[in-house]
Amino acid sequence: MRRLPAEWEPQRFVQLTWPHAATDWSSMIDDVNRCFVELTLSIIRFQPVLIVCADTHAVEGLLRDELTKRKGKLQLADTGGWFGNRGENEGTGDPFSGLIRLVELPSNDTWARDHGGITVLEDGKRVICDYGFNGWGQKFEAGLDNALTAKLHAAGVLGDVAYHDCLDFVLEGGSLESDGQGTLLTTRECLLSEFRNPSYTQEMIERRLKDDFGLVRVLWLNHGYLEGDDTDSHIDTLARLCDRDTIAYVRCDDPVDAHFDALQKMELELRRFKTFSGQPYRLIPLPMADAAYDEEGNRLPATYANFLILNGAVLMPTYGNTLKDELAMNQLKLAFPDREIVGVDCRILIEQHGSLHCVTMQY
Repeated sequence: MRRLPAEWEPQRFVQLTWPHAATDWSSMIDDVNRCFVELTLSIIRFQPVLIVCADTHAVEGLLRDELTKRKGKLQLADTGGWFGNRGENEGTGDPFSGLIRLVELPSNDTWARDHGGITVLEDGKRVICDYGFNGWGQKFEAGLDNALTAKLHAAGVLGDVAYHDCLDFVLEGGSLESDGQGTLLTTRECLLSEFRNPSYTQEMIERRLKDDFGLVRVLWLNHGYLEGDDTDSHIDTLARLCDRDTIAYVRCDDPVDAHFDALQKMELELRRFKTFSGQPYRLIPLPMADAAYDEEGNRLPATYANFLILNGAVLMPTYGNTLKDELAMNQLKLAFPDREIVGVDCRILIEQHGSLHCVTMQY
């Protein structure tokens, strides 16, 4: 029996794939490094983090410099460390003894949500499913990223866990929202993209998802998009399952905004969906983030839906508008009353058309 866990279920660690100068981040590497440092330190307050990077010494230096500045001010997770064993430095308070693990491997980019392994439970045992990643439908070079999960497993970094080679099927973590009970929420625009699995019909894709993840049903959204999004409307930019009965989603109330019509239609679709018990979902609207643009005047895909659920917390992207950031945080407190909501400034991440959830993958 297979089951695709919900993101709110207990996690062992989160993967980051660190930016480097040989990527599209080269012109803004210092700014994105600062964002990744902040993200790392936010995660290790709650659980371990695995960092895949091009230069372990350089990344460790960045992290140690900031840890030194915050000495005595940063509360670290008390988890027993990496896979329950802090190792020879146990009790030293050094995060690198158990909460941060650095692995040096080549990568094309930083979007761990989409090239990372997907955890499935098979008869209660963890399995890492490694699906094909082709740069969101052959838009970008992704060969190095596509090889990362297999290399991490072969090196024993992912722990004592089975590995399933699913590379024949292109599937990204950002396109999947699971309630852990057999429901999957996704978008037709992404999964039916002609450059992902062109030989598959919708019925074939749904059957593959049900077989691989033990699903009972798939909820397909027909509407909803963000300008500047390279993923063909990943669900994690639009609507997120927060528990088996609750969905947080992006609402657009401005009739002159380019997204208004599509997001209004998406909201109507969400209202028609029913839980397993036959009741409407509890819907929690998130504000539409302020419009942000790149140097050429192209709109960037800022979204408060791109949050990450951790053990005891939710990391939420912020975008520099105090009122909207606070409103989004308050809405997420309604969705996650028992978790701390932690904001992380992600203005630099949207410069490369992603945000907080996109650069992380939980295991």
